[in-house]
Amino acid sequence: MIQKQQDDGGNKKVTMKINNQEYNLVIEPHWTLRELIHDKLGLTGTKEMCDKGACGSCTVIMDGRPILSCMALAIECEGREIETVENLEVVGHPLVDAYANNHAMQCGYCTPGFVMTAKALLDKNPNPDEEDIKDALEGNICRCGTYPAHIGAVLEAGRKLEGGKK
Repeated sequence: MIQKQQDDGGNKKVTMKINNQEYNLVIEPHWTLRELIHDKLGLTGTKEMCDKGACGSCTVIMDGRPILSCMALAIECEGREIETVENLEVVGHPLVDAYANNHAMQCGYCTPGFVMTAKALLDKNPNPDEEDIKDALEGNICRCGTYPAHIGAVLEAGRKLEGGKK
């Protein structure tokens, strides 16, 4: 069992796994998970756009589910497993190439959130149809209007997953 300890200033020692690496961190109670990941650990793929949980740009996967990291307090992530967009390149996930092949990004600011939401979908359903993809991605906003390209990218990645690649 992982233990939490509290410091004098309200900070807590928290252990969590991010991209398969265990971290033992002293976390201030007001830090969001996005702030921890991006600002403190330097994993800058996780973006902040609205900071109100409305756009999906800060989406990460926690314990197999997509979550809005701007709405989660880091101090509450004790013992959790978190995956950020940086891990997809490390593991060679087909979403990386599929997003490039389908031109599913313009400014790229929303892309990590879309990709992580799509990854969570493909983890549960490697053969989604267009409606499954639209349902999964409905919480992500793209100001450049690349919505149709995301569907093609997820379908392509799903086909590669069905072919036996991770």
